[in-house]
Amino acid sequence: MTDRSFRFLASAAAFCAAFAAMSSLPAQAQGSTSTVRPGDQIAAVVNSDLVAASEVLGRIAQLREESRRRGEVLELEELRKQALEALIVDRVLITNARESGAKVDEPELDRVVANIAAQNKLTMEQLRERLKADGMDYRRFRDNMRDQMLMERVRESEVQKRIKISDAEIDKYLLDQLEKANKNPQLNIGQVLISVPEGAGESVVAERQARAEGALARIKAGEDFAKVAKELSEDSFREKGGEIGLRLAERLPDLLVDGVKGLKSGELRPTVLRSPSGFHVLKLIERQAPLAINQVTQTRSRHVLLRTSPQLTAEVAAQRLMEFKRQIESGKAKFEDIARDNSEDGSASAGGDLGWVGPGNFVPEFEEAMNALPLQGMSGAVQSRFGVHLIQVLERRVVEVDVKQQREQARSALREQKYEEAYQDWVKDLRAKAFVEMREWNL
Repeated sequence: MTDRSFRFLASAAAFCAAFAAMSSLPAQAQGSTSTVRPGDQIAAVVNSDLVAASEVLGRIAQLREESRRRGEVLELEELRKQALEALIVDRVLITNARESGAKVDEPELDRVVANIAAQNKLTMEQLRERLKADGMDYRRFRDNMRDQMLMERVRESEVQKRIKISDAEIDKYLLDQLEKANKNPQLNIGQVLISVPEGAGESVVAERQARAEGALARIKAGEDFAKVAKELSEDSFREKGGEIGLRLAERLPDLLVDGVKGLKSGELRPTVLRSPSGFHVLKLIERQAPLAINQVTQTRSRHVLLRTSPQLTAEVAAQRLMEFKRQIESGKAKFEDIARDNSEDGSASAGGDLGWVGPGNFVPEFEEAMNALPLQGMSGAVQSRFGVHLIQVLERRVVEVDVKQQREQARSALREQKYEEAYQDWVKDLRAKAFVEMREWNL
């Protein structure tokens, strides 16, 4: 998301989710500030910092586990190279942040530490004791958090400076969006889905088809579509009478768009549609013309953000978010309460509410997932450069914007498209300029 959208009011709160996992790693792998302890070896000198051999071993274990989950087998030497290079880049970024002149005020750091203790249901004294038991000095823990906060600030500032957007690029973007809009009507489709289990036998398929045909016959005979959908449909839109909600055609599955092709608003598809998911009874509830060039769809959404780190992998964060989703769907918890207690950005105090936002204000992967959701729908785990998100769409509306707003939105969208490449170039430049001395050490 953009730096405007996700201003990390407490950047180092990323350690909250990772805190419980710290004891599973070697002490040198737990933070960013290296202090080589007696008996440890130095793997590399990076600018004014050190990479300890124990850190490399900890990162190797992490990389090995990640590759195992992907079904890959990497040789130890390759793992060592990857682990050492990743730690060198970490040190380059940290030392650059320290030397940038950016500051983290002590009161701000105090608030972050207090927040970590509160989220882990610990007093400050208990936090100190827990750190001590896990082999980490309290002062070093604070220094690690300060480094992470500095890195966040410097990264956003320096990368954004490298991204240049010309007026010609904005003109082309707006023209492309206009052409795209003209080919992209808004559709509200009603659906009754009779699912077919994967690998189902012929008799099961025939029974499910008969059920779908029966639903279609009832609607043709005059029964209310929504009533039949609530009774029979087997998808997440059932409680809404099968209504998916008004969405741009490009944000709907091609199967559904093609399935209502040629229908007028209010018309029922005369035949059942077969798909890998099952049998669909479809109704085109409403078709709207494409938005005008001065109109945009704004979305109000909320999210829970878990920041990833060496201690909290994307996979573990995703598992945790899916457990949150199950709790919300079962009624055991409310989305806003989970966001307040767990989300690791400035929206947490508002229950994760991100407010009304137009196109181009979120990072592409977040925006794409958000746009694909129906009203009140919740996403799976969505990964972005800020971490892993659970997203829910609350409302949508169409608003008119003036030329200046259009161009600012286009500029924001283009900046996001260029961010990752600019970030990688920035990291490469810093790495090339850094002083790096490799040391001999034994695995």
